[in-house]
Amino acid sequence: MLNLVLFGPPGAGKGTQSLNLIAKYGLIHLSTGDILRNEISHGTALGIEAKKLMDEGLLVPDAVVIGMISNKLDANKEAKGFIFDGFPRTVAQAEALDNLLKSKKSSIAAMIALEVDKVELEKRLLLRGKDSGRVDDQNTEIIKKRIEEYISKTEVVASFYANQHKFFSVNGMGSIDTIFKDITNVVDSLN
Repeated sequence: MLNLVLFGPPGAGKGTQSLNLIAKYGLIHLSTGDILRNEISHGTALGIEAKKLMDEGLLVPDAVVIGMISNKLDANKEAKGFIFDGFPRTVAQAEALDNLLKSKKSSIAAMIALEVDKVELEKRLLLRGKDSGRVDDQNTEIIKKRIEEYISKTEVVASFYANQHKFFSVNGMGSIDTIFKDITNVVDSLN
């Protein structure tokens, strides 16, 4: 099973490259935000618990998110693999994900990090904000704060996978096709 963590700051191109990976390798995209919304809309036990916490302004605990990911893995037992997008964001989450996958006789094959400089990220996000209407992509100060938050909180997760020899950096600057070719070179080298 090919399980990938697609990593990168807001605007790095994770969504675009996820679609390409899904098309080429037949993987299932697991976005924790999407899973959370799905569990809530379907009124599952975990969804009800998550909604209660969110309504109180609290973060959804890792154990609840891991439970939701477990449900998604169980619902897709025939999958060729998964792309984890937006998770893990902390070392504790990475450890929990490793333990979950190990319990299902699987593991993360690689963390692929899209590296894009801050100036380009700001440019991309402002452009996306014009097209999408997303408020968080229209304000330069908010964009800078999101990028800094990503850098300060998630670099340790990259180190976690680097220590397992599963971290691969890909230049996220250039054309979508060139970046995807670099990503597929990493994925194809895993076999």
